[in-house]
Amino acid sequence: MASTGAAGAEQRASAPSAATVRRWRQRLADERLEAAVYRELAARSAGEERDILLALADAEARHAAHWARLLGERGAGRGHASLRSRLLALLARRFGSVFVLALAQRAESRSPYEDDADATPAMAADEKIHAEVVRGLAERGRAQISGTFRAAVFGANDGLVSNLALVLGVAGSGVASTTVLLTGLAGLLSGALSMGAGEFISVRSQRELLDASTPAAGHVEAYPHLDVDANELALVYRARGMAADEAARHAAEQLAAWPRVEQRAEAPADHEVVGSGFAAALSSFAFFASGAAVPVLPFLLGLTGTPALVTATVLVGAALMLTGAIVGMLSGAPPLRRALRQLAVGAAAAAITYVLGSVFGATLG
Repeated sequence: MASTGAAGAEQRASAPSAATVRRWRQRLADERLEAAVYRELAARSAGEERDILLALADAEARHAAHWARLLGERGAGRGHASLRSRLLALLARRFGSVFVLALAQRAESRSPYEDDADATPAMAADEKIHAEVVRGLAERGRAQISGTFRAAVFGANDGLVSNLALVLGVAGSGVASTTVLLTGLAGLLSGALSMGAGEFISVRSQRELLDASTPAAGHVEAYPHLDVDANELALVYRARGMAADEAARHAAEQLAAWPRVEQRAEAPADHEVVGSGFAAALSSFAFFASGAAVPVLPFLLGLTGTPALVTATVLVGAALMLTGAIVGMLSGAPPLRRALRQLAVGAAAAAITYVLGSVFGATLG
């Protein structure tokens, strides 16, 4: 409060410049919009997450009040929020909270208040705390979609890169466009089926491992028949990782509590972590096929030769950058950097395959 009063006294002593007033207006618009975003997300949440989001909205409203006080009668309503804040608000209305929170995390971590002489130290500290709060909320969402998102990204990228490399490699050998098209379609189907089957086996195997590692409740029935002075119940807990003394104490507590011990499985397998084998297989098949269809599309539309290859390469490049940007957004990393990384990896694989195809084509020809 003292810092706010000092800022107000300084503002009264000398009229702010037009640039300063514009900055204050943008800060006010940003804070109001960010508060609206958190309230929008809170309206679609429940329980603790809803309370946290509403608390964040209240904090942004306090920051907005600071800029409103500085502006006074200078036209607070004429400011425009930054493009970043407007994009955040648009996504909050149209997409799930995972994407919005990931963007909000990045926005909070890049707050300009530390370098803004008109912002209070408390406001700068608030933004740092907000970044960690939003990071925690975003982490929950990332955990919920991690399996599906992994299959989507891997499937689409594999389809894009592998089929483009296949198409370019075959085209580089000098064969006819119809052969390139048939090769691309074969690569699409074989790759999608392989991805789906591999994902199904992977998920089912992981679920079976979880089932095998889940503690059973059958041993509870043996409690009343154990020798109190010499029993193996402590060995159960030692096998699960407890120290010998702790295991003995826990075993004694369990026997003393009988028959009030709940007869149930102690820890069900966390199948939610890996999801369904069929769902994973179908999503991998679909995402691989959708990615692999992109390099084939120009040939399906009737293009041939160099125009078809250039078009396929451009389309795949744009798709790779899109998936890279999405990965960057969800991970809180710079989207452009991730997009360029995806593009570079895909371009390198495609270029190497095309060169090898040209070499083998010339050799075999």
